[in-house]
Amino acid sequence: MDFNVKRLAADAGTFLSRAVQFTEEKLGQAEKTELDAHLENLLVRAENTKQWTERIMRQTEVLLQPNPNVRLEEFVYEKLEKKVPTRMNNHELLGQSMIDSGNEFGPGTAYGNALIKCGETEKQIGGAEREFIQSSAINFLTPFRNFLDGDFKTILKERKLLQVKRLDLDAAKTRLKKARMADARAVVTAVYPPLPPQCCIHRTRSIRLYCLLCWIYFKAEQELRMTQSEFDRQAEITRLLLEGVSSTHAHHLRCLNDLVEAQTTYYAQCYQYMVDLQKQLGSFPSSFSNNNRSSVSDAASISVPTIPVSASLPNMSAGLGSATASGGFNELRSSNSSRKARVLYDYDAASSSELSLLADEVITVSNVPGMDSDWLMGERGNQKGKVPITYLELLN
Repeated sequence: MDFNVKRLAADAGTFLSRAVQFTEEKLGQAEKTELDAHLENLLVRAENTKQWTERIMRQTEVLLQPNPNVRLEEFVYEKLEKKVPTRMNNHELLGQSMIDSGNEFGPGTAYGNALIKCGETEKQIGGAEREFIQSSAINFLTPFRNFLDGDFKTILKERKLLQVKRLDLDAAKTRLKKARMADARAVVTAVYPPLPPQCCIHRTRSIRLYCLLCWIYFKAEQELRMTQSEFDRQAEITRLLLEGVSSTHAHHLRCLNDLVEAQTTYYAQCYQYMVDLQKQLGSFPSSFSNNNRSSVSDAASISVPTIPVSASLPNMSAGLGSATASGGFNELRSSNSSRKARVLYDYDAASSSELSLLADEVITVSNVPGMDSDWLMGERGNQKGKVPITYLELLN
């Protein structure tokens, strides 16, 4: 090993000089070279860019994956450079549960069939969410992370080097100032010797001291010029890197457009899937229940530029038909008579007091005093029991 003692001593001296200069600046005992206003503004902008980039990236990760445990697991796999295991997201889990329960209740029943259709739609939404997360991670998060791990780390490195060069420059200025003061005192001593008996001796010593101080002053001036040149060169390098933050902002703007486009596509797909599901559920009685009617009406009023809203209009006509039928049921209750009604959908009785129904059959219905307004008494031959009015259509 080539061990250079002189180089080690020089490095130690430089480090000590920087430490002394930094300490004296903190104590207010030494002057500090200030950067120009433009460079200071660039440094502030770069620091703000770094802080807000970290914050936006962190919140985007929370949006894409709200579960902190899963985010931690993905981080560990990324550091280990291993592939993250594929898992079902919440929509896909919900969809699978709906499909399994629908198959358990029976695809031939209205409720089971509806569960299966809802489950398939939820799984489609889960697939769209997976594509949205992947697209956002590639087109938005990755460029932000590359800036923090690449460009900004380079800026930090050059900024620290600029700080070191500034300390060297200020230390050189301090040494030059001390050398100038010592040189001035030596000139006074050489011109005005102290005592006549030792005049020649003191003059010779003063001249030698003066020459030594002149040499020190010359070396200090030379060192100051060198450190000033290195500081200026490092300041220019740092300035060029900091001005490159503007191009980073432009690149991040394009990434932001990609994120908005991915979100637009994702929400449009989800809306279209739900509109299609709403149309499929139009043939099921649950879509006409009082609890869901207001929400269906609200969904029909939503307008998305890329998707025609007219797909939800059948529910509006269904609501009008329901209102007309409701008027007929009110007349039936007030007259206390019986009428024929056609069964719209299959209905499985939930208790012995109810009557099971088959689609398209015709039964006789009548009102019973004290019965809930959503129910009527139905008769089919010798069978009799309560039936829901939402499953019936009165015949003239």
